[in-house]
Amino acid sequence: MAVIAIYSLKGGVGKTTLAVNCAWSSAVASARRTLLWDLDPQSAATWLLGGDTRSRDTAQAIFTKDVDAAKLVAPTAFDRLDLLGADSSLRDLDILFHELDKKKRLAKLVGGLNKAYDRLILDCPPGLTQTAEQVMRAADLIVVPVVPSPLSARAFDEVARHLDQKGAKVPLLPVHAMVDRRRTLHREALARQPDWPALPMASMVEAMAARRAPLGSFAASSPPARAFSALWQAIEKRLARSK
Repeated sequence: MAVIAIYSLKGGVGKTTLAVNCAWSSAVASARRTLLWDLDPQSAATWLLGGDTRSRDTAQAIFTKDVDAAKLVAPTAFDRLDLLGADSSLRDLDILFHELDKKKRLAKLVGGLNKAYDRLILDCPPGLTQTAEQVMRAADLIVVPVVPSPLSARAFDEVARHLDQKGAKVPLLPVHAMVDRRRTLHREALARQPDWPALPMASMVEAMAARRAPLGSFAASSPPARAFSALWQAIEKRLARSK
């Protein structure tokens, strides 16, 4: 099982949109047994995939081992795609990790799911936190959405610098997100990093919330859906090279 974390130091850069569409591409387009694990207390990925966000304590109980993670996995409406949902109890997850003082707790929990899935997508909350440190130890690849702006680029540089200082070997895959090619700033950013995958800002992407479904499930031929598909292919190629 390969573990792909969708993470950014900065919020509002499209992490959840990216995570849900990558999970769908993995399960449907690549026909891989896929689990999306929502680690964000906002539980947006859980809601988009039809999960129950009303619970207030079960999501964090996985990390105290009061509840077996496998028992909380739920199927989605899409073949081969399962969901490990989030709820508001994850607001205190950083405090819990600090109290537990188990630096590889997430990695060990992930290991327990290894035989059931081919791909695990982690939808991560923003910030350089205890949760982020756990993710960095558990992931095989960290995909970082970067809006073409100085603040978002700075946030990516901070993540790369942090991993370098820690001596972490997990590779990063930066992705231009929410791209509007009408904007000079965005065009200049794309020109500086032409090898990064790019995902457009589009009303069709926003329609995911209305439909509560991944883009590929209702608009597979649209330009943004094709962009997400190309990104997933790039992720698969990166994973293949790292074997």
